Amino acid sequence: MQVTVHAAKTNLSKLIDAALAGEEVIIAKGKNPVVKIVPIPKSRFKVGILKGQLGEAPDFFEPMSEEDLALWEGRE
Repeated sequence: MQVTVHAAKTNLSKLIDAALAGEEVIIAKGKNPVVKIVPIPKSRFKVGILKGQLGEAPDFFEPMSEEDLALWEGRE
């Protein structure tokens, strides 16, 4: 579907719904097409996908063991 800028201003919600439904929506200045409305793809990112699969996390507020401290400081 191709609409003018004026019609797009008036019917923006309907045009967005049409684009989300898969319809090609083009806005034209006069008879020249200038802009296409396309939906933004939904992200497949999911929070917590590895929950329970990583094991125990270290407690960074606990003091290091002498052995780990020696490795950290370059003493062997």
